[in-house]
Amino acid sequence: MDIELHQGDLPSGLDLGDVVAVDSETMGLDPHRDRLCLVQLSAGDGVCHLVQFAKDDYDCPNLSALMTDPGVLKLFHFARFDVAVMKQYLGLVCSPIYCTKIASKLVRTYTDRHGLKDICREILGVDISKQQQSSDWGAKTLSKAQLQYAASDVLHLHALRDRLDEMLEREQRTHLAAAAFEFLATRAELDLMGWSEQDIFAHR
Repeated sequence: MDIELHQGDLPSGLDLGDVVAVDSETMGLDPHRDRLCLVQLSAGDGVCHLVQFAKDDYDCPNLSALMTDPGVLKLFHFARFDVAVMKQYLGLVCSPIYCTKIASKLVRTYTDRHGLKDICREILGVDISKQQQSSDWGAKTLSKAQLQYAASDVLHLHALRDRLDEMLEREQRTHLAAAAFEFLATRAELDLMGWSEQDIFAHR
């Protein structure tokens, strides 16, 4: 895989096509406490672009324009978290969205294993490493292992989407996936406003 590391923003004029895979790395799992450190992107061509942020410096007009471009579909795995983090730190609402984790849960009802590593192994026959999942993403200089880990999280999302779309169509659940993806920005906002653990649709 080829990895391109950028500081603070994507370079002007970079064209990642109309479907781009996206992921993020943070200092932890609380968007209010744990800052955004890295955003990974891939056009599905084996090249990963990493945008590294210095602390409290999130002025990234090129990345922001891409994330909000209505003509570019953003592919995530567990979009709920990444969308919330980008709203919290970049002040934007990602749209439109596709989430491979939601798609997996809608069609792979024969298992409760919907992590990216599990889906890639079963559907694509690809093993990805998660060894760097818990590491210091706020470091000024990221290690080669961290860069490779970050890149691996987006390099397979295009292929996963193709296979999951086939399964969604076969099981006649494409419309459910589309409605869930449309709701993700609202779900992320609810998380940021304090309803992350409460099911507002529940009776109690």
